[in-house]
Amino acid sequence: MKAPPFAYAAPASIEGALALLAAHEDAKVLAGGQSLMPALNLRLAAPSVLVDINAIPELSEVSITPAGLRLGALVRHSRIGTNSAIAGAVPLLGLAYPHIAHGPVRTRGTIGGSLAHADPSAEWPAVCLASDAVMEVRGPGGGRDVPAEEFSLGIFTTAIEPGELLVAIRFPAWPASRRAGFAEVARRDGDFAMVGAAVTVDLGADGTCTDARIVLFGASSRPVRRREAEARLRGQVPGAALLREAASLAAQGIDPPSDLHASAEYRRRVAPVMVRRALADALSLPEARLAS
Repeated sequence: MKAPPFAYAAPASIEGALALLAAHEDAKVLAGGQSLMPALNLRLAAPSVLVDINAIPELSEVSITPAGLRLGALVRHSRIGTNSAIAGAVPLLGLAYPHIAHGPVRTRGTIGGSLAHADPSAEWPAVCLASDAVMEVRGPGGGRDVPAEEFSLGIFTTAIEPGELLVAIRFPAWPASRRAGFAEVARRDGDFAMVGAAVTVDLGADGTCTDARIVLFGASSRPVRRREAEARLRGQVPGAALLREAASLAAQGIDPPSDLHASAEYRRRVAPVMVRRALADALSLPEARLAS
């Protein structure tokens, strides 16, 4: 199938893009286009205007300061995965990158486009949640910050209001004591995850866990933190038995969907395995990867 007719605009500034979005309520934003173009061709989307933001230089900027990492919304997946400075600033980005799609998608797809699309099985939303990232959104009334935990609202739904544009993602500085792990299972290499886990663990000088983030994705309508499991790790010196217990807690009470990729029962069974593997890799405890 072919896309329905639409007008095309390529503004050179964020202000120009916002003016177009304000003038056309049904406009769609084109970033990498890896999700939008198939939707157009399948007639799942029919905007009157396509607002191509690729000519806006500010949206492709990368900044690394003592305060943390800032990625413009147009930064491509491939740039994130191949830039050692970016991976050094937020190691969880580098761990997740190999799981994202395939070469052509990585080259054209953008982090902002992935976050705005809000597929519950996508990697970047989970990474942002586990890293306490903040989304910079700009609209007619000015800019506002949206914490990652408040950004994804459900399947293909975010906190971006009509007329607003996601312009950047900020990651706070990564502590030297922080460890990270990432694991997912997919039907084929590069497919969306059926279930995945993104984790961070902060360790004190004595090896005690001082803080943790455990995020499951692909197991519900959006990525979610598993706070009970996080609390189980805090104040403890992580070992294989503790990681298995935390992984089990992380999977308790989840209500995953069934679809053509996997049943709800399969997702429930594999969720604790993904958490356990991510934690084991983060803490260099290979024995914890094994089932008890």
